[in-house]
Amino acid sequence: MPVNITSIKTSSNGAWQGDNPLDFAFPLLIVQATLIIVLSRFLAFLLRPLRQPKVIAEIVGGILLGPSAFGRNKEYLHRIFPKWSAPILESVASIGLLFFLFLVGLELDLSSIRRSGKRAFGIAFAGITLPFIGGIGVAFVFRKTIEGEDQVGYGQFLVFMGVALSITAFPVLARILAELKLLTTQVGETAMAAAAFNDVAAWILLALAVALAGDGNGGEHKSPLISIWVLISGVAFVAFMLIVIRPAMKWVARRCSPEHDMVDEAYICLTLAGVMVSGFVTDLIGIHSIFGAFVFGLTIPKGDQFAERLMERIEDFVSGLLLPLYFASSGLKTDVATIRGGRSWGLLVLVITTACAGKIIGTFVVAMMLMIPARESLTLGVLMNTKGLVELIVLNIGKEKKVLNDESFAILVLMALFTTFITTPTVMAIYKPARGGSSSGTHRKLGDLTTTKDAGDELRILACAYGPGNVPSLISLIESTRSTKKSQLRLFIMHLVELTERPSSITMVQRARKNGLPFINRSSRGEWHDRVSGAFQAYSHLGRVSVRPMTEISALATMHEDICQVAENKRVAMIILPFHKQWRGEGDESMENMGHGWRGVNRRVLKEAPCSVAVLVDRGFGNGSQTPGPNTNTDVTQKVCIVFFGGPDDREALVLGGRMAEHPAVKVTILRFVEKEEERNHVVLQLSPSKCSEQSYSFSTAAMNREEEKDLDETAMAEFRDNWAGTVEYSEKEASNIVEGVLATGRSGDYELVVVGKGRFPSTMVAELADRQAEHAELGPVGDILASSGHGVVSSVLVIQQHDLAHKEEAQVSRVVHTENEKYKPGESSGAGVISNDVV
Repeated sequence: MPVNITSIKTSSNGAWQGDNPLDFAFPLLIVQATLIIVLSRFLAFLLRPLRQPKVIAEIVGGILLGPSAFGRNKEYLHRIFPKWSAPILESVASIGLLFFLFLVGLELDLSSIRRSGKRAFGIAFAGITLPFIGGIGVAFVFRKTIEGEDQVGYGQFLVFMGVALSITAFPVLARILAELKLLTTQVGETAMAAAAFNDVAAWILLALAVALAGDGNGGEHKSPLISIWVLISGVAFVAFMLIVIRPAMKWVARRCSPEHDMVDEAYICLTLAGVMVSGFVTDLIGIHSIFGAFVFGLTIPKGDQFAERLMERIEDFVSGLLLPLYFASSGLKTDVATIRGGRSWGLLVLVITTACAGKIIGTFVVAMMLMIPARESLTLGVLMNTKGLVELIVLNIGKEKKVLNDESFAILVLMALFTTFITTPTVMAIYKPARGGSSSGTHRKLGDLTTTKDAGDELRILACAYGPGNVPSLISLIESTRSTKKSQLRLFIMHLVELTERPSSITMVQRARKNGLPFINRSSRGEWHDRVSGAFQAYSHLGRVSVRPMTEISALATMHEDICQVAENKRVAMIILPFHKQWRGEGDESMENMGHGWRGVNRRVLKEAPCSVAVLVDRGFGNGSQTPGPNTNTDVTQKVCIVFFGGPDDREALVLGGRMAEHPAVKVTILRFVEKEEERNHVVLQLSPSKCSEQSYSFSTAAMNREEEKDLDETAMAEFRDNWAGTVEYSEKEASNIVEGVLATGRSGDYELVVVGKGRFPSTMVAELADRQAEHAELGPVGDILASSGHGVVSSVLVIQQHDLAHKEEAQVSRVVHTENEKYKPGESSGAGVISNDVV
């Protein structure tokens, strides 16, 4: 029974007055939105191991909530998703769609499309033409097979089917490439440029299809002049936006540039209103409103603060709330039950085969003609076959215009789902980007540099940063290690950016070019480049320092892979990581915690790194005093303390101390902890029963000769003292209470930086600390003591782990002390799971 829309009330008087909230528009909308978001998020969580785009979960969620699954219960369907509520849900979702298409236009840089050249254009042209022709062929089959489709005009039906099969979803493709770490490869760059071409062509074709479709009723009897007027008006609208509005938006962006103190709220509101006005104008013309929002997005200047502020304002609300409603509403309109019998399922197979074959074969052939290797050409074809959300928009418009009936709509939705779903696993199966192999010339640890005869040998360091807050401490640390006598310093700076579900996390693709790995900033605009790259570029002019900034965009779970790969490719001797906690002032209350995810990145890099790793716990290092430079007065010193217990990690810290001692503005002190003769114990470290990596320290399981280690420690210390006699202060401290001794050094305020080894193969003194409850187990016992909050430590801390393959295997332990009569050979165990670090 038809419902009079004017009789529907917005809100109820409440249950106490006998009203059922589900009979009123707004409470019902809240229930529908909550149900959709909860289900789609749950499905996204289930599909995450398969690396599927979020849009897949949203569409599947809608299909499950609709007549295909839960909706088979008519009482549920009529109560939660009654027919009268559909226009309300779709209207709210369409606002989200409008702003999402604005964001897509905002991301799409037309100048980058022009720069991408003939190769991408040729691939895009082939990727559109062949499937479009295949779509026309499928359209003829549909018209003869599916009841009712022969009533729709030939022109609009052929164009809609062609667009539906030939489209590539640029935003979804960008997400898949980023997840697979292919954005900076040749394949990724070509696919992105070709998809951008494809996107623009698809919107033009879609505008043509909508213009031809009209209201969908008797389209073939409509005067052709109407379609011509619609197209002329659409072209005039685009020309007006690019010729008049684009310069106006450039002026607005300049007004909102960093030179001005703040972005005027009026400009933001004016721009958001412009999105809706543009949508209204294209709807007035007879083209769908989303086309206007997309074109308006193209007029906004790319890569500046204004575009970023716009994204910050709207993307979370649009992508997190409104857009899932739109795709779920697509699923609600999809009734899989309409695909029944061999005929309908045969049509589904035909559509999927035609869409995949057209895209993959067309792209593959042209890519091969352009001399792209066969495997990369095939990968490009699979990537260009991504459908996703843009396809759904086309299909929804087709259904809205009555060009597609229920059966053809369901078939095409399933086709879009299938082609997008198979993209990621197929690409992973056929194409793995080549990882840089190990180089024989790689300096894997700082100690290697001291053994080379070539005085001109280059020290290479990879320093990672979360943002501008890490700049002062990193520059101070790098400068203090810059030898003025020996090797030159080559510095790679990597800005770590988390790849999230937000669209803006991939906008850097538009402002980056392939120049090594990962992204190297091209533009001089943007906050990161201004405040960080600019600072390091200025620093590079101080002396023999070559600085190369990069931006790494990746999911936190896989970010360590890129950090380690760059370290391998660039043959660096040490990676410097910022600690996940940063102190911005006096006391622990000023601490900023970057989150557990970033802590996980550090832990995985420590485990997988192909070189030595240093974790910097910054408590204002480089902020309180002048940053040392090559000609700095030696009276202005930076005081550094190297705490030495013994073992490979501590010896690496000693090597770093030697480099620091060469700097005229750095004063190095060596504090060596020695054991009292009468307190010597034989220590065996036993596996921790709790297996809790958060609270137990990990030590190397390698069998090592303790006497040899002692000899190496003594040799390293003797050489150090010979080399730096008179320059470096040296003192020994008997270890009656290690914890208090270490804390006294950090609390004293005598040193800006305290350098310690992680202690994976610990001395007896460090092994005694194994049963402490760890706050930051990844820093080792000594580093953890100095980094933990509440101890009153004021010095910054640098924890160093020497690269050694023999120490790669670690286990969490608790301390067991045996009497001197209990002797074990190195590596010998007394029972299951015992790590024996023999100390005599």
